Amino acid sequence: MKEITTTELNSKLRSGEKVSIIDVREPAEVATGKIPEAINISLRLIEFRLHELDKQKEYFIICQSGGRSNQAAQILNKYGYRVVNVIGGMQNWEGKVE
Repeated sequence: MKEITTTELNSKLRSGEKVSIIDVREPAEVATGKIPEAINISLRLIEFRLHELDKQKEYFIICQSGGRSNQAAQILNKYGYRVVNVIGGMQNWEGKVE
């Protein structure tokens, strides 16, 4: 499975690259701050919301520390989605948050 660091993802965003980010934390966690470009789909709901995702896109999956994002990435990969796990998660994120 492909992985990227938070620093590498932040560099992509700063350079203006269009990326699709899925934050798999719970809504209460996301309320404390999320990457502005990220959409929130909790890990526990990921399989129920597959119809919202495009198999032609590549998704960067992030959580708090990297564990849940890895699980979500494995699930999405199993269904044929192109995914990249963001290692370190939001606890290592140094970019913009909203």
